[in-house]
Order: sequence, then C-alpha cells, then structure tokens
Amino acid sequence: MDRYICIHGHFYQPPRENPWLEAIELQDSAYPFHDWNERINYECYAPNAAARILGANEKVSRIVNTYSHISFNFGPTLIEWIQKNDPETYAAIIEADRLSMQRFDGHGSAMAQAYNHMILPLSNRRDRITQIRWGIRDFIRRFGRHPEGMWLPETAADYESLEILADEGIRFTVLAPRQAKRYKHQHGDWIAEGGIDPSTAYKVRLPGGKSMDVFFYDGPISQAIAFEKLLHSGITFADRLLGAFAEHRDWPQLVHIATDGETYGHHHRHGEMALAYAVEYIQDLPGVDIINYGAYLAKYPPVFEAEIHDSSSWSCVHGVERWKADCGCDSGMNGDWHQKWRAPLRQSFDWLRDTFIPLYESEAGRYFSDPWKARDAYIDIILDRSNENLMEFIANQANRTLSEDEIVHAVQLLEIQRHAMLMYTSCGWFFDEISGIETVQCLQYAGRAIQLARKVLDIDLEPEFLHRLEQAPGNVPAHSNGRQVYEQLVMPAMVDLEQVCAHYVISSLFESFESRRVYNFEVELKEHSLMERARYRFAVGRARVR
Repeated sequence: MDRYICIHGHFYQPPRENPWLEAIELQDSAYPFHDWNERINYECYAPNAAARILGANEKVSRIVNTYSHISFNFGPTLIEWIQKNDPETYAAIIEADRLSMQRFDGHGSAMAQAYNHMILPLSNRRDRITQIRWGIRDFIRRFGRHPEGMWLPETAADYESLEILADEGIRFTVLAPRQAKRYKHQHGDWIAEGGIDPSTAYKVRLPGGKSMDVFFYDGPISQAIAFEKLLHSGITFADRLLGAFAEHRDWPQLVHIATDGETYGHHHRHGEMALAYAVEYIQDLPGVDIINYGAYLAKYPPVFEAEIHDSSSWSCVHGVERWKADCGCDSGMNGDWHQKWRAPLRQSFDWLRDTFIPLYESEAGRYFSDPWKARDAYIDIILDRSNENLMEFIANQANRTLSEDEIVHAVQLLEIQRHAMLMYTSCGWFFDEISGIETVQCLQYAGRAIQLARKVLDIDLEPEFLHRLEQAPGNVPAHSNGRQVYEQLVMPAMVDLEQVCAHYVISSLFESFESRRVYNFEVELKEHSLMERARYRFAVGRARVR
C-alpha cells in the first residue's frame, strides 16, 4: 500500500506596524535587529528559501528551497512585509508554489490563511466572512490561483467557520487531533475512544449539507519537533517520520505533521538545514513519497468521516478559552501571573466593534451600494493603494458619483473597519500580560479606529472604552489595568498631522527636499525658505500634509 509524508509549516507573525505610520518602529527586544520581523526573517524565512545541505566533508553540497518540498501557509500581513522588505525571499516563496504544482500534478503546496489571525469561532459572522474572503483574495493576488486549503488561525474551528470555508470554495483544512470528537469509516460505526488515526483524510459533514475535508495532523511527532530536539539531526527527523507508518493500516498512509514554520530556523537554530536534509533523504527512498494535501486528496478522496469539537483549537486544551478567559493556558514563563484581563479586554473590543456596526452601515450606505460587500472588496485597496486602483474600486462599489471629499470619507470608514478587525489579532490574548507587546499592538489598532471615528463620525468613543479597559487587571504594577496600558503605551504612539509636519520641518533643516512621503503621509511643499547664520539655521514655509 502507498505511503506518503507531508510536512506543513504555519509561517506567521502578528502585524507589528504602528497603525498611524503603517511602518514597524524600533523594537528593542529584537536587538541586534530593528524589529522581530527582521530578526525572524533572517533566522527562518530567508534561510528556508536557500537551505544548505552539507556533504561528508561538512561543506555545502547543495542548496534547497524547502518551501517547494513542504506544505505551507504564510499569514497575509507577514508575507506583505516580506514582499516589501525581502523581495528575493518573497520571490522564492511564490516560486516554491509553482514548483510544487509541477511536482504534485497541478496541486500547489501553499495554503491560504484567514487574514489577520483572528480567532474565528469568537468572531461575528460578518467578520468571519471578511477574514476568509480577504485571505483568499490575498492568496489569489500572490500565487495566481484559488487556494485549495485554508489554515485557520490557531486551528480554531467550529462548524459555522467550516461552512463559510466551504461556501467560499475551500476544500480542506488542517486541525489538531484532539479537535476530532469521533470518527468512522463511511460504512462503519462511530468511534469516540482512543483518539483519531491521523494517517488519512476525513470528511466532516456540515449542517448546511456541504462538507469539508480535514487532515488531523500527527500530534506526538509535531510536539516532538517543537520540544524534543528532533531538528538537531536531519536523519533523526526523517527516521521519526518514517517510523510512524503502521503495517495494520489497509489504506494509503499519510504521515503528516504541522508546526509553526518558525520552528525551522528561529526556534531551532539551523532547523531549516535539518528540514532540507530530511525531505531530500525521504524522497530518495523507495516505497515512500513526499506529497502535499491537495495531491493526496486528488489521489485518495476520504473514505472516513469525522465530527469535530465545536470551538476547539491546537493551543488551548479548553477550546478557545485562551482568547477570552483566564483558563490557565499561558506561556509558562510567569507562573504566578493571572490572565484575568483577557475577558474584559475582549468585552471592550466587542463593545467597540458593535458600536461601529450601525454607524458604519448608516454612513457607508450613503456611498456604497452594499457597505459589507464594499468591505469585503476593500482588500484590493489594501493590496494596491494606487489612485487608479482606488478609482476602479469606487466605480465598482459606489451607489453614485462621489466627490473627492466623499471618496476620502468613504475610505476612512473602511479603515475604521480594517482596524476594528486588526485589533482582534489572536496574539493579543495568547501570552501572559496585558502590557505585553502583542496586546499593546491590538490596543493600538483600537486606538486608531477610535481616532478615525472621532474625525469621520464625529463621535468620541475613547472615554467609554477607557472605562471598560479599567476592568482589565494587569500583573505589572506600572501598568495595573488596561486603561493605564492604553494611556501609557498606546497614546504616545499616536501620530497626527501636526507631528508629521513638525518632523518634516525639522528634517528640512538638514536635508534639501520638496514634496515627499513621510511614512504613511504625503507632504506637499507650498513655500519654503531656509536662513543660515553662523551655526544657526531657521526654516519657514507652508506645506500640505495628508
């Protein structure tokens, strides 16, 4: 009987950009690098595009693009950063999917991901749909094809989310083995005891009549890669995978694992070398082949069925409580800390989101034929903010001819919605402390949405939001609750037009320039005069900042 191996890497980092600048500021904890994206790219993403395999003399014998040999997904916000900051690695990732399509009978190894790693079972239906559609659209723009599979953030799944995936043309996803409630052969009885066999695909029937194919990865091997030093040796890694085949199975076996992609190089130094050696070693063996999920499904449609535990995930044994409650799941690094802040933080965000909904529907309804369809389509503007693309978007979505001011107003409404989704990025709840860098990032997105609403909707939601954040207790005396975190760590990061203008004016004392971009702002110089005397310089002028 045929035997196959599939290695999946979930490559993801939370969006780290200052929402006012749309650029990542210096992150001291990533030293000696500018920020964590830059550091992890150096340690993981770039090396996996050109992983070294050493020969017997310890010299490099060949270079391998590991992405072309494995199944993988990149978070859309991360791969956008890679595209802008490391185009060579980005090109290698796109090329890897093309090569995998050649290798696996037209089935690419890249999977899509729901856009900004929001926990879908905790989201409202509109946000789930937009997150999935944005993830698909981002994928199509990059890889030039519709995705067969989609990675769910934290593999957090429920039947409603799977139903939306099916409605959007997604065929399969990958879940943790403990997310399976019970399973059976299509002609057999349900089995609930002993855990699910991960060596094949399962069909999950959905309430609306459709189905989703699901791969439940091999939990013990995936855990061993992360925590048992399997990546110290490529041959040890390969042998562990090969040892998972069993003689008693009478179907084409698929040994497959799923881990954070950062395992290969960031969490484990030179892990990309072990990965490269393992896949090259395995594919040279008789009787076993490397494959991806889409190719396996094409060869062997599921003959087993499964039911899942609703609202379950791979990183919380309590389901999805880690992202809404003090369930006990944490990093393990601060044993005496609580996470009582999680629930009031989510409740504060939910209040903010729900307050925006009727305001958005009412105001955006003045400009768009369907405000929610316009939001779904807004991903095309996020991916390409050129004026030509914006005009095409407005032509397709507007319910009438809009003036320039109305277009600006309409886009600002969509930006409120974008930031109101970004604030739900899962990392904000994953770790131990509300003043942590990941949670502060989510609060910054909330702050940006509030600022835009103050300008566009003439409503100030910040006082009530701060009142609600006060109910979120921290562990650090300097930041004793969510309100203090917001006031001490979020407000100083806010940037307005006056600050941008001041930056431009001060810079003009030392550089000779006219109109230019300052991060996410455009400065159009109208008048400028520079006077010098001895060691002194004085600049005066007039500029338009937008």
